[in-house]
Amino acid sequence: MMDEAPVSELFELKTAIRKQAHENRRAQPEKDSVSKEILERFIDLPEYQAANTILFYVDVRDEVRTRQSLPAAVASGKRIIVPYCVDGELELFWLENSDELELGMYRILEPKNELRLLESKRIQPTDLDLVMVPGVAFDRTGGRTGHGKGYYDKLLQHARLDAPLIALAFECQMFEKIPAESHDIYMDKIVTEDAIYTGKGR
Repeated sequence: MMDEAPVSELFELKTAIRKQAHENRRAQPEKDSVSKEILERFIDLPEYQAANTILFYVDVRDEVRTRQSLPAAVASGKRIIVPYCVDGELELFWLENSDELELGMYRILEPKNELRLLESKRIQPTDLDLVMVPGVAFDRTGGRTGHGKGYYDKLLQHARLDAPLIALAFECQMFEKIPAESHDIYMDKIVTEDAIYTGKGR
């Protein structure tokens, strides 16, 4: 068995990669048009075409922009699910209209508070046929690092094994190797403006 790097070393490596990825992402030109291209590639995937219930993240800051594609996705007849955070955990909401979202904490678009309590709107991770995953940095084997809070790591542990995990990223977020820890989950695919990478998956 290979020796794992010390936890402190992994932390430092991940911190350095996150810092560089954030700088790369901020410098990414023409984010709207490049994001549109990435989303078109994502929607053309056979995994997307075959899925009925699909998790879409709603972009914040410099992430690949997804909100411009949400109305068409909702109108397509797919059941589009968006996440929101409650006490450090991601909850899932069935989005039927973009008007059901409003700016919440940190100016993040989230489901309106009064709609979150509706039982018909609450979705379980096991209901998902496909999971769109955000992230800060990735490698070509499907390695991923987020912001370090573990929100998606917790969620993905409960997703069905037959539900593909597909990340969206700008090519500038791709690195040679993301240091992995035991709780890290590999993506099935990563879609950028230049390529579709096939990862190890779970």
